Amino acid sequence: MVVRLIRAFSDDEGTAGVVVLPGGETIRMMELPWRDNARSISCIPPGRYQVNYLPRSASGKYRDVYHLQDVPDRTGILIHAGNWAGNKVAGYRTHSWGCLLPALKIGRLSGQRAGLASRAALRKLHAATGRQSFILEVI
Repeated sequence: MVVRLIRAFSDDEGTAGVVVLPGGETIRMMELPWRDNARSISCIPPGRYQVNYLPRSASGKYRDVYHLQDVPDRTGILIHAGNWAGNKVAGYRTHSWGCLLPALKIGRLSGQRAGLASRAALRKLHAATGRQSFILEVI
């Protein structure tokens, strides 16, 4: 099963994209801006990644999430609920330190671009994948 993430644009407020789920439905995704794949401040590089479902993250902080495998020079990359993915150095809010944040739509919260209805989008991803492993193709 392949899920595609097509990035639309990126700036200090974050990287927004469209996710094409199996069956053709879509959700949105927020990620950190591109900062040369630097840990905790950058989105991941384009590529194909094995993604595994986790009932609970290794830290225990997140439940019902997905874990991306073999991201070059990175570890602990999850797909979990959250709204903001801005550049912290530039003063923007973030719920991501490299992770991907699903959303039903992209809008604004507190004056910053954000993913909206993130938990609902994560549930939609669960329904589409059956909480099974999949390949994420980031374009």
